[in-house]
Amino acid sequence: MFGMSEGLIILAIVVLFFGGKKLPELGKALGQSLNSFKKGLKDEEEKDKIEDQNKKS
Repeated sequence: MFGMSEGLIILAIVVLFFGGKKLPELGKALGQSLNSFKKGLKDEEEKDKIEDQNKKS
């Protein structure tokens, strides 16, 4: 996907754009967003499993 040099370039652009003080906040927000997205996917899978079990019985 991305090589080391591309990752460093993207990181440098982000630091220049947002500044060093905002990076921890951005990282935290990104982590929370990913966790929320994963939780939503997991909930949908569980919902589908329950519906499949109800159809079989």
